Amino acid sequence: MAKNYFNRYVWLIDTIKRNGHISREEISRLWEQSRLNDTGEELYERTFHNHREAILDTFGIEIKCDRSLGYYIANSDDLEGDGIRQWLLESLSMNNLLNESTDMRDRIIFEIISSSQKWLPVIVNAMRDKKTVEVTYQSFWRDESSTFILHPYCLKLFKQRWYVLGRSDGYDDPRIYALDERMKYVVPQKKALKMPAKFNAAEFFSKYYGVIIADEKPSHIKIKVVANQVKYIESLPLHDSQVLVERTPEYSVFDYYLVPTYDFRHEILSHGSDMEVLGPEGFREEIKADIAQMSKNYGL
Repeated sequence: MAKNYFNRYVWLIDTIKRNGHISREEISRLWEQSRLNDTGEELYERTFHNHREAILDTFGIEIKCDRSLGYYIANSDDLEGDGIRQWLLESLSMNNLLNESTDMRDRIIFEIISSSQKWLPVIVNAMRDKKTVEVTYQSFWRDESSTFILHPYCLKLFKQRWYVLGRSDGYDDPRIYALDERMKYVVPQKKALKMPAKFNAAEFFSKYYGVIIADEKPSHIKIKVVANQVKYIESLPLHDSQVLVERTPEYSVFDYYLVPTYDFRHEILSHGSDMEVLGPEGFREEIKADIAQMSKNYGL
């Protein structure tokens, strides 16, 4: 039974979050109807309040009661601003949803994240314990692997791959490594992790589109988007710095403040003729050169 408590906690958080405010009676009714409740057990008052306490201890989520409106998430603003907790809860909620919908598994398709699960827990534990790790890594561009001590600063998920940013032997600046088949071994070390003073992962990556980092200053990049794609870009911005600067019936222009690295350039190219880089001129010329090479590849 204890094994199922964790799923219950997630179910309760998700139920209250989706409803905003909900009565104790409605929570009980929904629990009776849930497929997670495979024994048909009632959610007793004492059990419900024990769950509230466990949720606070486990997730840091405070469930309070308003006498006129019902139960609600009291610190929802904190939750909205915590990307890790949000991602974790969304993943766990989806897992619960699938468990409740086993007859629909073949109708729900996920993107598979490559083989990061093997090393992700090792690196997370090292970061938590403030220790280094010994990494054996082979880049796609090298014939042989190398082994070095890594001071892991942070982790980032990007386009179905996990990456670790950290300082490694022989380099003063942090470098990024993928937790896929390139990472051969990761061995925990007793050596203490040395973090830069006041390091902030979100701030560090704020000037980049993805995971490619460069020793360059960010610049303002203006991109024209055709009208029928504007709503897609507005609903899921390419970057946190995205600002609408012009709108016409035919197109809109967005401004971005970042370093135009390789992965951002290829993101722009993936949108084909729906996007056009207006400036700066140097970045526009890089895009033009890529398009010219593509045209050459196809004999145009």
